[in-house]
Amino acid sequence: MQKFTVHKGLAAPLDRENVDTDAIIPKQFLKSIKRTGFGPNLFDEWRYLDQPGQPGVPESERKPNPDFVLNQPRYKNASILVTRQNFGCGSSREHAPWALDQYGFRAIIAPSYADIFFNNSFKNGLLPIVQPETVVDLLINEINAFPGYELTVDLERQVIIRPSGEELAFDVIPFRKYCLLNGFDDIGLTLRHADKIKAFEAARLANKPWLAHTMAVEQVHE
Repeated sequence: MQKFTVHKGLAAPLDRENVDTDAIIPKQFLKSIKRTGFGPNLFDEWRYLDQPGQPGVPESERKPNPDFVLNQPRYKNASILVTRQNFGCGSSREHAPWALDQYGFRAIIAPSYADIFFNNSFKNGLLPIVQPETVVDLLINEINAFPGYELTVDLERQVIIRPSGEELAFDVIPFRKYCLLNGFDDIGLTLRHADKIKAFEAARLANKPWLAHTMAVEQVHE
């Protein structure tokens, strides 16, 4: 998982409440058994006019919706999404943070999130930041008013830095912060103890050598 320390990037506004996970990545794109390739279909029903979109169709063959905010040239390569309350509601699909991350977003700023989406985001290197509605109003207004509007997110110091230099503090659970700063997903956390795991397995086989035969039989059946 990519580490998150300090990120400065172009901010884009998604001025909608209750954006659900089916809007973030529609259900027909969930057939893949891979964890990659979802970025082109982020917000598919809003980004494209040819609906319903289908997996495997190149972006060059799609019809972009010129009215959707992320299709506007001024928001090309945006990496910070500022949106409204209850973002990521609906089904619990982990593909939603995958799609946002693979599109290029590193952080989201909103007044509130659906719990499962919020937790899944941290596990996939995406930083969801909670800010009051008044702050979100301010940021969206400034983004709309000033093309090229960039924000800096400093996770170590837990602040968002506006172009004016003003710092907006945010909270994050220490364990989640530790994982993001070090780029640890659940597997990465486990692999920190790889030597202990190998030592345990070796000791177990030494004390119970018949397990080696059992394990070999299981692998053959697999």
